[in-house]
Amino acid sequence: MLDTIVAQKRLELREEKACESLAALHRRLDPRPRAPFRAALERDTVNVIAEVKYSSPSRGDFPCRLAPEKVARRYALNGAAALSVLTDRSFFKGSPEHLQEIHRELPELPLLRKDFIIDPYQVAQAAAWGASAYLLIVASLTDPELVQLRSAATDYQLEALVEVHDPWDLERALESRSRLIGVNNRDLKTFQVDLATSFRLARRVEGESGLLLVSESGITERTQIEELRGAGFSAFLIGSHFMESEDPGSPLARLLGREAAAEGAEG
Repeated sequence: MLDTIVAQKRLELREEKACESLAALHRRLDPRPRAPFRAALERDTVNVIAEVKYSSPSRGDFPCRLAPEKVARRYALNGAAALSVLTDRSFFKGSPEHLQEIHRELPELPLLRKDFIIDPYQVAQAAAWGASAYLLIVASLTDPELVQLRSAATDYQLEALVEVHDPWDLERALESRSRLIGVNNRDLKTFQVDLATSFRLARRVEGESGLLLVSESGITERTQIEELRGAGFSAFLIGSHFMESEDPGSPLARLLGREAAAEGAEG
């Protein structure tokens, strides 16, 4: 499935580059400092990256139909440290407009562009659309591509969350000098979820300095989060569990052990 998605992404990229040049993207860059992504995940608390997504190949469409900016505000009010926003249209029903709308509404909140990034042009897009960070999936990249795309973060004052799923991915991520590592408990080839993946890979980097670990996918309970924190994880990317609710802010609040913010609190 991952190969199919990447092949589609290459086709889309050709069209996008024809519609908007790299120079045009650069003209849209906001010179003001971005909301810091990694810093938001380093707090000594439960740091949740709450995800805005409306569909996935493994789950189909989610019940939440709130507008992206409404979802984002519910997440922000209920304690999210940062947001992950799907921009892939073909497989996840995401959109660049979702990211841009959320950034306009909540410029103070760190935003991760969640997509299948395979070209530096997409990093420029992320910056122009208001992201603070972007996702790189090691399994979809060659070693030179990974190094190039991770290094592109410096050009745009962004951060790269480098996603791994197995020991080989992890070794490649570390060799590329990635220090912000996401462990996806979902195998993107089979879509099977196994939370043990996070624990296995965390053991492999015990004692490594400067790493920040993010556990992704399959997290639904506070007990899981506490166990993962004990294993060395600083943040937790959660989407499906929240978007299964018509008000995704409520399950986030429950996971954080707080009372859900009332609708009227949004102003």
